[in-house]
Amino acid sequence: MRPETEAELAHMIADATGPLRIVGGGTRSFGAGAGEALSTAGLSGVTLYEPGALTLVVRAGTPLAEVEDVLAAEGQRLAFEPMDHRSLLGTSGAPTIGGMVAANVSGPRRIAVGACRDFLLGVRFVDGMGRVLKNGGRVMKNVTGYDLTRLMAGSYGTLGVISEVSLKVLPIPRACLTLALDGLDDARAVAALSRALGSPYEVSGAAHLAAGHKHTMIRLEGFDASVAYRAEQMRALLAEFGDWQLEEDCTVWQEIRDVTALQGGGDVWRVSARPTDGPMLAARATGADVVYDWGGGLIWLRVPVGTDVRAALGDFAGHATLVRAAPEVKARLGMFHPATPPVAAIEAGLRARFDPRGILNPGLMTPREGAA
Repeated sequence: MRPETEAELAHMIADATGPLRIVGGGTRSFGAGAGEALSTAGLSGVTLYEPGALTLVVRAGTPLAEVEDVLAAEGQRLAFEPMDHRSLLGTSGAPTIGGMVAANVSGPRRIAVGACRDFLLGVRFVDGMGRVLKNGGRVMKNVTGYDLTRLMAGSYGTLGVISEVSLKVLPIPRACLTLALDGLDDARAVAALSRALGSPYEVSGAAHLAAGHKHTMIRLEGFDASVAYRAEQMRALLAEFGDWQLEEDCTVWQEIRDVTALQGGGDVWRVSARPTDGPMLAARATGADVVYDWGGGLIWLRVPVGTDVRAALGDFAGHATLVRAAPEVKARLGMFHPATPPVAAIEAGLRARFDPRGILNPGLMTPREGAA
């Protein structure tokens, strides 16, 4: 099914007699759930763009690349730096705005500006009964009643199918510098990143590649003079860790964003934790290839096929998501970290309210039997 309008989308969902598998651009096939495919690709196009107001309204099936081109022509961008999963997951197709919002996809700049959900001004979606709902508006302060806009971000199509979103955009900085240092072990690297993030020098990226050649990076963005000044101050602040090199080419952050170091074989897990816990948790995943982002608060692990990383990590303040694995491994371990009983009760209540028939991506965010 491929609706061309929101009304057609609502009609198709209302008339559905079985499960529906929601598909955007097909680049983030996290869970190949059962059901008839319902594609949002036909819901495409920018409906409103006001560069002066930093506001964009776009239909869910619009390719992300198309939106980025429109913004770039006005010197603007999606500041939260959405990840492109294709290299990591080995998928094709084109990422869409709806898929980006549904998965709350955010990149290295999240530590400075926030996540995708923080830039959502409004959303229109169709729930599991075929009802068209909308929330929010076109300004940041337009919030009334329940904040369904943020609720939809990260719901993976289990509460409703997004048809249109309103987003806040920001200008592209004039300058970018990366401070880089080789050879730090994980604990020292995270300590350096934490010091940088605790400084007043407005860090917009803080990452450490521990997979293979160890490489620690800090990104600064803004006006030329400001970036140059902050870079020198940062080098002095972090001098005890080594002699940091300045690199004007910031394309490496696309590789961090897309975790290209972990493409290829093996299972990949995404672990969210306290940055100071990162090295300890990575060590528990014995033999894993590791990439740290968000100053160590986001840990990507590549492990042998079938490895139960949650069991290896044990109890910790955070969660582990199985991003890349064979369907049978995901069926056994579950993609998402099991929720605590109170949170699970809230999630069940939300699904009962927005999808009482349980037809939207059924089982995708429900822990599998036997999942740790």
